[in-house]
Amino acid sequence: MSTTFQLDTATSRANPTPAPMKRLTVPAIQRRKFEGKTQEPLVMLTAYTARQAQLLDPHCDMLLVGDSLGQVIYGLPSTLPVTLDMMIAHGAAVVRGSYHSVVIVDMPFGSYEASPQQAFASASRVMAETGCAAVKLEGGTAMAETIAFLAARGIPVMAHIGLTPQAVNALGGYAARGRSQEEHEKIIADGHAIAKAGAFAVVVEGVIEPIAVALTESIDIPTIGIGASARCDGQVLVTEDMLGMFERVPRFVKRYGDIAGMISETAAKYAGEVRARAFPGPEQTYQPKP
Repeated sequence: MSTTFQLDTATSRANPTPAPMKRLTVPAIQRRKFEGKTQEPLVMLTAYTARQAQLLDPHCDMLLVGDSLGQVIYGLPSTLPVTLDMMIAHGAAVVRGSYHSVVIVDMPFGSYEASPQQAFASASRVMAETGCAAVKLEGGTAMAETIAFLAARGIPVMAHIGLTPQAVNALGGYAARGRSQEEHEKIIADGHAIAKAGAFAVVVEGVIEPIAVALTESIDIPTIGIGASARCDGQVLVTEDMLGMFERVPRFVKRYGDIAGMISETAAKYAGEVRARAFPGPEQTYQPKP
């Protein structure tokens, strides 16, 4: 009904207003796909701050605290340098700023690949320190054992297959996956393996559309497409890409706004008024009482 942590609304700008509804749950997300079909597609966007979560939350089923924050927030060249502490700090902020969506936190590179035991130690810390509902990790068949290990211990897992950014060095770049028959078969096999292992949903990124459609129709868990197909069970985008915060965006992104342009224009107007000594005016200053 409300956020995990109560905020002092008298002193904080980050004051999520509780709404008369329960937060969605992982089982509720799973149930949206019934007998292999999802009537109403699932909506997921990335969020990294409490205020961003507040604004996105009423419109989404899931909020993903993606390791894309490395590039979007910190200006890093890839997601690889992102740390567990970074994910936890932003994950906790998003949980505080939301009351409706299922919040999922990415497991950063190096925090889960070594063993199921390492993955559990990292994931349990993420969930305990953020209050999130689930974690997301990259990899298909190779991570099936880890997914099963986590799911058996009460940690819901969203998988991520196809173009996996944490493996960009091994993949040789960010090109779409599945153009060869070998890659096609691997993506389908990965999807089936993680579904069988107990993942509650899977992000399918940057794959040739017929593969995304075939996978969606052949597994019982929801597929969340990004650069995949409108026929997936849901969609996710990096919010800043969708809002037009960057000049260059991936092919599969549709810009729904020009927030970068708005910020630049507003900052220019502010700068002009400051330099002209037009700001602050009487409305923004404190005068002696008569």
